[in-house]
Amino acid sequence: MTDPVLRIENLTVEIRTRTGVAPVIDDLSFRVDTGRTLALVGESGCGKSMTALAIMGLLPRGIGRIVRGSILLGAEDLATTSPARMRSIRGNEIGMIFQEPMTSLNPVYSVGEQISEVLRAHQGMGRKAAWSMAIELLDAVHIPNPSLRVSDYPFQMSGGQRQRVMIAIALACRPRVLIADEPTTALDVTVQAQIFDLLKDLQRDTGTAIILITHDMGAVTEMADEMIVMYAGRMAEAGPVEAVISRPRHPYTRGLISCVPHLGAIVDDDRPLLTEIPGIVPGLGQFGQDRCLFASRCELSDSHCRSARPAAYAITDGHSAACWQAGGAA
Repeated sequence: MTDPVLRIENLTVEIRTRTGVAPVIDDLSFRVDTGRTLALVGESGCGKSMTALAIMGLLPRGIGRIVRGSILLGAEDLATTSPARMRSIRGNEIGMIFQEPMTSLNPVYSVGEQISEVLRAHQGMGRKAAWSMAIELLDAVHIPNPSLRVSDYPFQMSGGQRQRVMIAIALACRPRVLIADEPTTALDVTVQAQIFDLLKDLQRDTGTAIILITHDMGAVTEMADEMIVMYAGRMAEAGPVEAVISRPRHPYTRGLISCVPHLGAIVDDDRPLLTEIPGIVPGLGQFGQDRCLFASRCELSDSHCRSARPAAYAITDGHSAACWQAGGAA
């Protein structure tokens, strides 16, 4: 096994609320290898995006903080590095594609100016060289007529084109790690497929490691090599995508998979089109409690689940689940 480009070890992140502090990331560990894609999966509020903000050093100041663990980019621990060093790492060694490009792109600057700014800040390029590279990057992400579109403003582009511009910005400095936070949420299905194909092509060309943040199991099977299912800030299940999807061992993972509509159900009256997970994600005030936080929504839970936090149960070949029932679950 090669050395990982990014390794998270026992990461715990707390945020301050009106009623106290809550561990929104609770003892999370994982690794991402060069040229591989890891998916972080779960419902809204499970800690996926907060994990990305911790990696990027963008936790809300005065509200969020890393209280334990490490974020190792190679040999450097980003959890303890200085703000000045993090500014040089962001965009240069770790890129990020944000969920909504219209709120991430500056509406009063052309897309060429916004790509050029990254190149000038991190690569020391002159204005003319950066502009030429911006055109090349727009071409690389399949924007038609890049020498003309480089002067366009975000509002002059479609949603799919704006997302491609975000990808161009994120990859401008050929980062070692790319974080894609719900990169296709607002796009139609055909454009989603184009974006995924583009990311895979660029990854093959550059060797960039990708962290894909999503709630879409279809996106996971399309893009990822490994996956982590998160619930209430904790790892619920982790492993190779094929193993987790075909043989899920945590009840929450099985619930997420069953929430995906089945085309076969349209013609099979005995099979529901889709199912739902009962209940809701616990509030922040319950995060960090010494019990299974999914127990109140789980039909398999017993008194042990409601009184003790489950450790990760190793299944096989890197597949594990943090569930007291995982050893006997089918």
